[in-house]
Amino acid sequence: MMTETRPGAGDVLIRQFCFPEDYEAVYRLWANAGPGINLRRSDEPDEIARKLERDPDLFLIAEWNGKIIGTVLGGFDGRRGLVYHLAVEADFRGRGIASRLMEELEARLRSKGCLRTYLLVTPQNEEAMRFYEKRGWKRMELYAYGKDLV
Repeated sequence: MMTETRPGAGDVLIRQFCFPEDYEAVYRLWANAGPGINLRRSDEPDEIARKLERDPDLFLIAEWNGKIIGTVLGGFDGRRGLVYHLAVEADFRGRGIASRLMEELEARLRSKGCLRTYLLVTPQNEEAMRFYEKRGWKRMELYAYGKDLV
């Protein structure tokens, strides 16, 4: 019986998201990522296309053997960065793929002159909190507010 091998982080290609070709696979990955990724209107195709007009180089994909197994979406407003939707398929976690995605995103934000970046983690997503804290992210004591404008 032959078993399928799983990659280490070095075996994975990190590349820029391609719209619309990658959209369905990425959306499925987000939808199945577990607690922490809450899909909203801003994740629909038209909104993703609009986001890509601003900084397409900050939407990254981890790919192995032609399959999308991870993603992270970053933003930069000219002053601060923001990280959204870091996700790695469950069978591929614990192999350094999320770390590679974050390292690449942080490098790209630095190259744009970004001095500080933020991310949001839902309170029940303790795995994500441990992941970020291990990589130097500090928890901030504040309240996040949101408002739909449309």
